[in-house]
Amino acid sequence: MQFIIFIAFTLLVGIVAYLATRSTNEESEDGYFLGGRSLTGPVIAASLLLTNLSTEQLVGLNGSAYNEGILVMAWETLAAIAMVVTAVILLPRYLKGGLTTIPQFLERRYDTMTKSITSGLFLSGYVVVLLPIVLYSGAIALIGMFDLTNLFQLEQSQTLVLTVCSIGVIGSIYAIFGGLKAVAVSDTVNAIGLLIGGLMIPIFGLLFIGDGSLGSGVEALYANAPSKFDAMGSSDSAIPFSTLFTGMVLVQLFYWGTNQAIIQRALGAKNLIEGQKGLILAAFVKILGPLIVVLPGLIAFYIFGDTLDPSQADQSYGMLVNKVLPPVLLGFFAAVLFGAILSSFNSALNSSVTLFGLDIYKLYINKNASEKQVVKAGKSFGIGLAVLSMVIAPSIANAPEGLFGYLQEINGCYTIPILTIILVGYMTKYVPAVAAKVAMGVGVVMYSFSQFFLKGYVESNGGEYPHYLHVMAILFLFNIVLMLLIGKLKPREEAYEQKYTKQVDITPWKPVKVMGIIITVIVISTYFIFT
Repeated sequence: MQFIIFIAFTLLVGIVAYLATRSTNEESEDGYFLGGRSLTGPVIAASLLLTNLSTEQLVGLNGSAYNEGILVMAWETLAAIAMVVTAVILLPRYLKGGLTTIPQFLERRYDTMTKSITSGLFLSGYVVVLLPIVLYSGAIALIGMFDLTNLFQLEQSQTLVLTVCSIGVIGSIYAIFGGLKAVAVSDTVNAIGLLIGGLMIPIFGLLFIGDGSLGSGVEALYANAPSKFDAMGSSDSAIPFSTLFTGMVLVQLFYWGTNQAIIQRALGAKNLIEGQKGLILAAFVKILGPLIVVLPGLIAFYIFGDTLDPSQADQSYGMLVNKVLPPVLLGFFAAVLFGAILSSFNSALNSSVTLFGLDIYKLYINKNASEKQVVKAGKSFGIGLAVLSMVIAPSIANAPEGLFGYLQEINGCYTIPILTIILVGYMTKYVPAVAAKVAMGVGVVMYSFSQFFLKGYVESNGGEYPHYLHVMAILFLFNIVLMLLIGKLKPREEAYEQKYTKQVDITPWKPVKVMGIIITVIVISTYFIFT
């Protein structure tokens, strides 16, 4: 029965996505890559949230909350402020230039080589880190929830390969053959289910520990471990409080404001008003994110704290679902979780297809390609990328302990350099292309040397090394100073001027700044409450 419900809900999402995208011209660049620039606020908000929320957060962040407590909510709450900054400052500039990809702006502001390097960095991160990890973590979650190994009478490794391939194939169909609108529409349906399903877990969890009373459950949860309700992380915690004002801000701004897999939803807005509405709506919902990706971890600690080793914290979420969720709802929740897995996979894959088609194929392989040829080439590349990610994903199971975190840390190699050149590009007029190339090269090399060589040397000799978020902030400031210095010594001959392409109306949403202030006040107040 549970499996039937799972299949039924998954098919429902696919049918709705197909019906909603039949009229979209998928052979044009805007139609395929940006959904015909027709996305509305609610669709953008839902797609943003579900693209972000997947098994990495549901499993990983709840696992962190199991060990560290509520302080890990910073990854959720501070994201809301980053969305506000994107809505007010970055999105108007993106839509004014009619951008399809972030690297397109870098080509206009600097040069073609800068654009190509950035696209290559994005694609490398997607194929080596993001896509395989989404497939692997999603497969592990579904295998545990349905006990697929016993169901299919296969070995663990065989079940893993089968599940990874199933997720990859279905996700590829959405992303490659449906384009951005199919991804966004399916995200909207899944987002509703994820909010319902995600909130069911803490509710049933609190009822479980409170003997049928939510209030008693909250009281018991706090009384069990009051220290886990302190949002101020100490210097040796996963998120020291000081990092909220340094690297955490930069990581959030990069992710929500410049990451192609995320911002592409807002770039597909029918106008600036709808784009800003989508970001602000998503920011309000994001504030409630800890209810889904932090609170269950605290509940799991209450239930399993005496039996589950801290090193096994990532298993706590699946154990909690099986412990507190009524069997009749398990199929629905598994379908919702499957939708979240698909969303992260197909969103990154769709963005990879976009980057390749517009920033590499049309630029270097076939400069005279028609829009139909660009879309076709992008789809072919997407198929190859999907297959490659499915090949890599199962091998993560054989990787050394801690590789998952290690791979996530690799993203820092390009996070700060790309954010730096985008912000400097918009905020200055005379910084030249050579400054962007130098900043990216220096940023990647210095961060890699810092985290993968110098850190190990210092710690092996008994020293303390700065938190990687502090390292990011230091390198960010260094890169900005470096770019400004180069701009002073060797400025552009002509000042850069942003041109309005008039592809969409960029009249701003009047309440956007007021809404942004409200969101910021709520986030800050949250920290006062949990201090």
